[in-house]
Amino acid sequence: MDADTKQEQSHSNHNGENHNTPEMGGGLPVIQYWAEHTLSPEGPKLWQTLLHKSSCLSCAWGTGGQKGGFRNELDEPLQRCMKSVEAISAELQPPVERHFFDRHTITELQQLSSLEADRLGRLSFPVILREGKSHYERISWEEIYQIAETAFRHPPERVASYSSGRSSNEAAFLLQLTIRALGSNHLADCSDLCHVPSTVGLKEMFGSGTSMVSLDSLKKADCVVLIGSNAPANHPRLMNELIQLRDRGGKVIVVNPVVEVGLIKFASPAYPLKSLFTGSDISSLYLQLIPGSDVALFVGIQKALIEQNLIQIDYLRDRTEDWEAVVDYAISTEWETIVATCGISKAEIEAAARIIGTSKGVVFAWAMGATQHENGVDNVYAIANTALITGNVGKEGAGTMPIRGHSNVQGFGSMGVTAKLKPEIQQTLEKLLGRSLNRNPGYRARNLIDAADAGEVDSLICVGGNLYAANPDLTQAKRALGNIETIIYLATKPNLGHFHGLAKKNTIIIPVFNRFENPHKTTTESGNNFVRLNDEGKTHIKDGDLISEVEFIAELAHRLHGEEPIQWRKLQDTKYVRQLIAKTIPGFEQMATIDETKEEFTIGGRIFKQLKFATPSGKAKMFVTLLPQLHAPQPQDFGICESTRSLSLILMTGRSYSQHNTVVYKEGDRYRGMPHRNCILMHSTDAEKAGLQEHQRVTVQGDAGKMENVEIIFGSVRQGTAFMFYPEVNAIFKARIDPKCGIPAFKRVPIFVYA
Repeated sequence: MDADTKQEQSHSNHNGENHNTPEMGGGLPVIQYWAEHTLSPEGPKLWQTLLHKSSCLSCAWGTGGQKGGFRNELDEPLQRCMKSVEAISAELQPPVERHFFDRHTITELQQLSSLEADRLGRLSFPVILREGKSHYERISWEEIYQIAETAFRHPPERVASYSSGRSSNEAAFLLQLTIRALGSNHLADCSDLCHVPSTVGLKEMFGSGTSMVSLDSLKKADCVVLIGSNAPANHPRLMNELIQLRDRGGKVIVVNPVVEVGLIKFASPAYPLKSLFTGSDISSLYLQLIPGSDVALFVGIQKALIEQNLIQIDYLRDRTEDWEAVVDYAISTEWETIVATCGISKAEIEAAARIIGTSKGVVFAWAMGATQHENGVDNVYAIANTALITGNVGKEGAGTMPIRGHSNVQGFGSMGVTAKLKPEIQQTLEKLLGRSLNRNPGYRARNLIDAADAGEVDSLICVGGNLYAANPDLTQAKRALGNIETIIYLATKPNLGHFHGLAKKNTIIIPVFNRFENPHKTTTESGNNFVRLNDEGKTHIKDGDLISEVEFIAELAHRLHGEEPIQWRKLQDTKYVRQLIAKTIPGFEQMATIDETKEEFTIGGRIFKQLKFATPSGKAKMFVTLLPQLHAPQPQDFGICESTRSLSLILMTGRSYSQHNTVVYKEGDRYRGMPHRNCILMHSTDAEKAGLQEHQRVTVQGDAGKMENVEIIFGSVRQGTAFMFYPEVNAIFKARIDPKCGIPAFKRVPIFVYA
């Protein structure tokens, strides 16, 4: 049986019907969206921004920069997507009305949804919510600095930061330098909640925690294994590469408990003649595994590769360490156990192994569907082990490729915004500052919430992001942030965290320029290690009182640290910051001349094209990954008596097709047939067994709370599982945590559904 036949068989086995979804992703609705926005009154400014020489605001796949807004690092044109337009359009909103905060209490603001909060418009002046007050009020810059300076003079172990990838490398470098100079390493980041298993796992195996596949290398692959990704919604640019791969005869293996329409067939506007109207086939084989069972699936693929004599023994012997234990474990693990754990048949696993083992170059790519588990690091180990067993590491057209979410989230990690700093960066920073730095690991995002909940954090600065809504158990998150004396938010628009993540004494919101408005040049880093230079820009907000993140952090650092050993105010000059980055961050040496040359670059030491890795031995280190013990939830787990119209399920949380991280741009999701945010997508068979019907309203119970009046939607999810939208559903569960990296298990949440 060939792979395409098996793909159809897999779908028929697990597919729940939904007659309200389109037959393919992309296509004419994307063109319609572009037309509506680019031909509207905002059109001229939108086109000006699209053509601006700055990197895309959206995902980390990356486009834009000095080659032009529509071009990627290989100078290919037409590299903008609908998600990019959504992000730009949201930033081009008019400012929040001047007296808005005077007229609305914090209690009223807490009733807003994420969509409603975003649509309030752009922040254009700083505000403060003082202890005991019911309204945000305008605040002067001098008072902001006085409060901030006092707040960050608390003992260093009680001050922290949180950040997202919306900002620049320069702001990230300044942030970590300022916090570390205080003596704190509490630099939590949004990556702690999405791809930290990739960073931890790949660093231990290869000595580098990022993608080892460049865009040019991806174009030379003849197989991509895409794990836990909804690329048509979250990384639409990647779809062009998959279309090209299929056109040149390559294969795409999709691993996902949900059948995403765009991963079956996608119509790309970049190819109007061959794809836009008819769509392009994407998946060659679609494997709907049980959530959280990635290790079992990949151990099974390893076992099948061994049995089919498709592993590269000489490669393993010469280029890896501890490979024997990995191979022995795969051999000794029974097929019955593997199949029962992952829910994929032996025949399907063998078909996947045959495609991987006979392809010349395989790229293993994954997103949060693989990482957001209590064994997320093991998932990364298992994927990378499979790549190594087949010799698909250390050559062009092959390798491991985590698909990062936010546009510069990887850049923040590169700049040292991390709880555990690389020793080589620690040494260069100590030389810069002229003294030793604290070597104790800092808080990751979940540690930060737990520490705040225990009353151990006094001051917090958030550079972008939404720490409140991005966490599980929103009741705890709200309570924890409420224990912090002072929280300073730097943001372009309001979000739920500004209304729920309120400090005990002072909550300050500072309006900042976005990437294409900054009055100075900045840089960003794509998920494939490409550094882009962003030109200066201007804001559309008239009479606004905005500031750049670089200017604010540098001024705060000056007030905290004085003039020695760094002239902190001089760091408001981003060109000078880039000089320091070139001296202190390995691989960024070209940053020293980028202002003069305008030459964007790929970071050195990360794209492995030769059989030598950045480990002490030069060999890749392999790890045995034990099959997870996955327990089905029971009604008693939630303190509920099972009724005739009820069922227990495993819930996966995720974003809608018009959503960026916690920011929602549209209410529903047409591709999944979910008309609003208060839906649960489940398999029709599960519902029917429990006597439930499509469109019926039910209660969804987690271990931290419940959501009521939730509408059932039948969809293409694996039996025994369900899907709901993040961040709303975060309120009802306490996620289990991966002890190896601290990430919450958003993709395997036990729930109980009842009428």
